[in-house]
Amino acid sequence: MSHFSTIKTKLKSKTKLVEALQLLQYDVTEDVMLENPLDHEHKQWKVDVAVGDDIGFRLNKEGVYELVSDIQTWKLPIPPKRFLEKITQSYAKVSVVDAVQQQGFTVVTESKSVDNTIEIVAEKW
Repeated sequence: MSHFSTIKTKLKSKTKLVEALQLLQYDVTEDVMLENPLDHEHKQWKVDVAVGDDIGFRLNKEGVYELVSDIQTWKLPIPPKRFLEKITQSYAKVSVVDAVQQQGFTVVTESKSVDNTIEIVAEKW
């Protein structure tokens, strides 16, 4: 039987999560219900941020977003662990750029190396 699972993350800002997902070119919808058609109990999960109709993020009691999806029927071409790694990196990039801009810096260049390391160069006049 197929069912939704949750995976903990360390993502705390809905705005930055949405921006990170959009940066990775995912279509994002907010405040929707996910339903797994293969779940015979037809249980629905309310999520704060959704990617498609079967992957979402919801805010838990600790104030952190958790991934909600049916891992057994995962549709993306990358595994859930890699999906979360990419989102976490994108979220970190969004957070860093936001922080440096709030301090009056301007991002001059961004580059990504072969090992997926992101380098951001910022300056302040």
